[in-house]
Amino acid sequence: MSRLPASQTGNVVRRHHLMPFGAEVLATGGVRFRLWAPAAHDVALCLQSGPASRILPMDTLAAGWFELTTSAAGPGTRYRFRIDRDIEVPDPASRYQPQDVHGPSEVIDPLAFEWSDGEWRGRAWSQTVLYELHVGASSRQGGFSGVQSRLDRLAELGVTAIQIMPVADFPGARNWGYDGVLPFAPDSSYGRPEALKVLVQAAHARGLMVFLDVVYNHFGPDGNYLPRYAPAFLDSRRHTPWGAAINFDGEDSSGVRQYFIHNALYWLEEFHFDGLRIDAAHTILDASHPSFLQELARMVAGGPGVSRSIYLMLENDRNEVRYLSRDSACGEGGYAAQWNDDIHHALHVLITGEHTGYYEDYADSPARHLGLCLTEGFSYQGEPSLHRGGVRRGEPSAGVPLTAFVSALQTHDQVGNRAFGERITRLAPEAAVRAATAVLLLAPSPPLLFMGQEWGAAEPFPFFCDFSDELAAAVTRGRREEFAHIPAFRNPEARALIPDPNDAHTFERAKLDWRAPDSGAGRRWLQWHKELLMLRRCEIVPRIARLRGGCGRFWLLGAGALNLRWMLTDGSVLACIVNLSAEPVPSGEWPSGRVIFSVGDVVAGARTLPPWSVVWFLDAADAETLA
Repeated sequence: MSRLPASQTGNVVRRHHLMPFGAEVLATGGVRFRLWAPAAHDVALCLQSGPASRILPMDTLAAGWFELTTSAAGPGTRYRFRIDRDIEVPDPASRYQPQDVHGPSEVIDPLAFEWSDGEWRGRAWSQTVLYELHVGASSRQGGFSGVQSRLDRLAELGVTAIQIMPVADFPGARNWGYDGVLPFAPDSSYGRPEALKVLVQAAHARGLMVFLDVVYNHFGPDGNYLPRYAPAFLDSRRHTPWGAAINFDGEDSSGVRQYFIHNALYWLEEFHFDGLRIDAAHTILDASHPSFLQELARMVAGGPGVSRSIYLMLENDRNEVRYLSRDSACGEGGYAAQWNDDIHHALHVLITGEHTGYYEDYADSPARHLGLCLTEGFSYQGEPSLHRGGVRRGEPSAGVPLTAFVSALQTHDQVGNRAFGERITRLAPEAAVRAATAVLLLAPSPPLLFMGQEWGAAEPFPFFCDFSDELAAAVTRGRREEFAHIPAFRNPEARALIPDPNDAHTFERAKLDWRAPDSGAGRRWLQWHKELLMLRRCEIVPRIARLRGGCGRFWLLGAGALNLRWMLTDGSVLACIVNLSAEPVPSGEWPSGRVIFSVGDVVAGARTLPPWSVVWFLDAADAETLA
């Protein structure tokens, strides 16, 4: 089999990630089918031809592998695997599921797609401004083509990367994406694989990076057939919030690890993504060395990362700094950044006053938590967490560059994990949101916007899915019971008002209306974000490319107020005084340098800072040390 991962003829590039499993179209004709089914005695290939199927026995190989190469199949052929003459299952490495997770898989020839972005090498990480979106809800049109239709607006906004919530095939017509069961197949409700490739290519043409959220910590509750013929995928001794853990370090775990590593390489090579976000890495239970996460980083750096810029991001509630280390290309580190929930929680407490749930960990001194995030990365660096029953959380992060910590005021999690999915503009005064946004978008750490945030979108983003029968009822019931510990929802009648995730209307309410940014209020919010992002691009980005850890300091000015300073790469000093409270506070000593941005009724040199005010300074003169 002589098929290269990528080949180029003139301006046309063809890309292919060669996998040791699944359906691989051969250059000589025909298709090689391969399945790891160590618990099966007999496996056959079922080729669908109209209402009938053609059954072809597969050869038994060593270590639980089954294989068949046949000229009876080609691109477009639909197929299943029959296990022990008992059950027919889709290919766990299916590239496309035209009839959802229980239907047949379709043979895809990735080399049939002609790419035109052969010159694309990515962008510098220091330029990163992320825009998180859900493919189905980011437009009324929905799907990959719906996202593509908005790329010009996003490029004009000033973001440099779109981050797509998971697209791996999930059951039903709508889902957040974290219930995927076939991780190689873009969900058919969004379009064919070619449509996703067109989207990535179109983004690159506009200078936008594209990141994909991937889920390697669990499979969804409907449509995962792996336990039937490959039980080694799950570790019944250990559990996550979604059930048995994925087996990354136990017996027969090597095949499991390779499955997910190939998945990452597949998205990066075959779909030309610029990076991945690893969902809930803290629930990847793995005591091996190197760990799965370390092995994954090394494979990416030594593979597609050799020829272009590729970035891996983590969601990791444990705040483990070792994955963010810059000591070596792929030693204990290998990850460009982590989503920093600490800064979201601190900002949220400051501007809303909420202190229930995980916000209780930030209620003691939210301004101090914010100061730590803005200058050292994490605010929890080994301190006990009240919300977690006193368990210590985090590792010291001051030595890691601030560019390794993605900051956000809204994300799918922080909006959607609320009972009604309310956005921050429904929870805090407009002046408070504007001030927090000015902090977020001009601080050294890379910011993230959640779709519609740039125009103050009114649409909620509640949890939604499309399960059926008993599972649907259980998910609806479980979703409402999640909030029983919150005082406002202790009453069953109050919980009954929480939107039903399986109701199609819940999903429809989440869809963005792109006419809103052309309205009066939407236009003002949009212009506000554009102005801040332009300032970031011109004044901040050129000075943070080689930012080192330990470059920032902060001083408390009050319960919600801070004075912050950073020594940037070129020796200039960036400074900020901020009051994220409803009361005026003493301003202390004003920083030197020119004012590059301010919000609120601030008078230069005044002894007090008004409520909800922020002033940014840049001193490009001979900078003094921050000792």
